Amino acid sequence: MATEDESSSWRTFVFGDEDLPDPDYPIDHVPRDERKGLVSISAVLLGFVFFAGTLWSGAEVGAAMGFGPMLSATAVGYAILGVYVAALCGIAAKAGLTTVLLARYSFGRWGAKFADLLLGGTQVGWFGVTIPMVAIPTATFFGLESRTFVLALIVIWGVLHLATAYFGYEGMEKLSLVAVPILVVVGLLSVFIAVQDAGGVSGLFSSTGGGGMGFAAAVTIVVGTFISGGTQAPNWARFASSTRVGFWAGLIAFLLGNGFLFLSGAVGGAVYDVTPAGDLYEVLAAQGLAAVGLIALVLNIWTTNDNAAYAFGVAGSEAFEFDRKRPFVLAGGTVGILLALAGAESLLIPWLSTLGQYVPPLGGVIIADFLLCWRLDVPRMEDVDFADVRWIAVLAYGVGVVVAILTAGQVVPGVGAPQVLPGPGGAALNGLVAAFVVHTVAYYLFEETGLLAGHDVDAAAERL
Repeated sequence: MATEDESSSWRTFVFGDEDLPDPDYPIDHVPRDERKGLVSISAVLLGFVFFAGTLWSGAEVGAAMGFGPMLSATAVGYAILGVYVAALCGIAAKAGLTTVLLARYSFGRWGAKFADLLLGGTQVGWFGVTIPMVAIPTATFFGLESRTFVLALIVIWGVLHLATAYFGYEGMEKLSLVAVPILVVVGLLSVFIAVQDAGGVSGLFSSTGGGGMGFAAAVTIVVGTFISGGTQAPNWARFASSTRVGFWAGLIAFLLGNGFLFLSGAVGGAVYDVTPAGDLYEVLAAQGLAAVGLIALVLNIWTTNDNAAYAFGVAGSEAFEFDRKRPFVLAGGTVGILLALAGAESLLIPWLSTLGQYVPPLGGVIIADFLLCWRLDVPRMEDVDFADVRWIAVLAYGVGVVVAILTAGQVVPGVGAPQVLPGPGGAALNGLVAAFVVHTVAYYLFEETGLLAGHDVDAAAERL
């Protein structure tokens, strides 16, 4: 039987010091004296976007289009993605709230519970499908590829990924401040070696690609690489010291950071014959830098996966209106590790497609709501009598999802022959835009005219 001291230690591990507030404020506005500067917010968001899947996408587009046309598609696609995420980050910084708490304003107190399930549940799945992406290469590097060893590594890496999320923003910030500079240096080094191996810049641009992909299809792949993850960016941008800092941190991470990673994948995929094309570890191994490649891959996956764990932690806090995130980080992480042990890595591509169809319309509703309906004049939550369900947002989200599903894989005009849009890219952008438009129109038709009731906001509310 556990002693009183042992019971107290266990509760502290699960909940944190119950005499102190959760330093991440999972169900409240982040206080002004806890806000961070541009370097801190950018580092955390850059750690989030540095994900191996972006490298593969870059290699795929570069191989299909050729290097020159790929650069144009990359510039357009990441401009779209960067502005979308930067807008969400600016809104989060203004309000000091996570994505799921912003959803409470847009969808209502009970309507936001769906956002909790969607954003938290999908991130648990993401956590599970990505752990093997570092566990399997680690086993390969050490020449110990038995199933038992791989399973042991899945548990070890899963626990480590949870560790920084367990300590919240501060833990992720410290990891990112170390990992991001290393990943940038390694990426630049790899690109430099690859360019030399290709015979210089002219060698890269001489590639015409294999064809089969037009400009429109390429842009949608670029947008689709991280548009779902970008919808979660408010979870960290809410710590920004100002709206401007939040906006620029989002733009730096999702335009420059993601664009750099995409370009690195395209260069590696164009020069080296590895599978999957552009794979960070395999490319560096082909360059004689296998150990460096493993270190870079570890940091790459870790800085993305601890953000996933943090996301389902704060989603659980909102769902149960509980002011501690740690229990949900630990519970969701346990489920994610079990999924990884069951072989969930085979579901990565279908999971990306699902995220691309169901998550971005939520972001479209939130942006429309805070920019065009609230006009960034955000009252504190305690000054709002939230409606149970805000039906115009439900309508807009539903239309966005339907549009995303119907346009996933549809044939659209490309450059030259018609091209097939990849699901995660085309669906994501189409669903987002549809949700944005429908929510804006429905607000001015129904809530502004008084046909449908919205939230009851105290006229004397203290503004942020």
